[in-house]
Amino acid sequence: MRYALLLTLMLSALAGPAAAVDAIQPGYWETTNKMLSPIRTTKVEKRCITQAEVAKFMMGPSNRHYACTYPTRAFENGKIVLKGECSSKKGRHVDVEGQGTYSATTFKLKATVATEFAGIPISGVVSTEAHRIGDVCPAPTPPPAN
Repeated sequence: MRYALLLTLMLSALAGPAAAVDAIQPGYWETTNKMLSPIRTTKVEKRCITQAEVAKFMMGPSNRHYACTYPTRAFENGKIVLKGECSSKKGRHVDVEGQGTYSATTFKLKATVATEFAGIPISGVVSTEAHRIGDVCPAPTPPPAN
């Protein structure tokens, strides 16, 4: 469904530079991604965020389906402001505008997204809430033996 793709676009990964002093800490994190409207969906995942991935996590929704640019991107003093556009490989455009807060161990972002489907404007509200649950990430689970 298109809404699920929009949710994935907004909340699957965050990308861009951030100052190490004014950023989240690396470690084991639990992230709750929600589409609040027009339909409700929730996805909770636990993930390891390495030092090298901190900036990518913080600085602006993007994923493998969409390339995103954020002419307005501010992460300062625990406040987040984003405004930009994402485009799919097939030419679909999604406007993104969000605000939130962060600390060394928390991250909250709420955003509006707007696009068109078959000439009909569609907009929605999405959010990400994340908190650090540990210093050390668990070892990866080996694949089942056949």
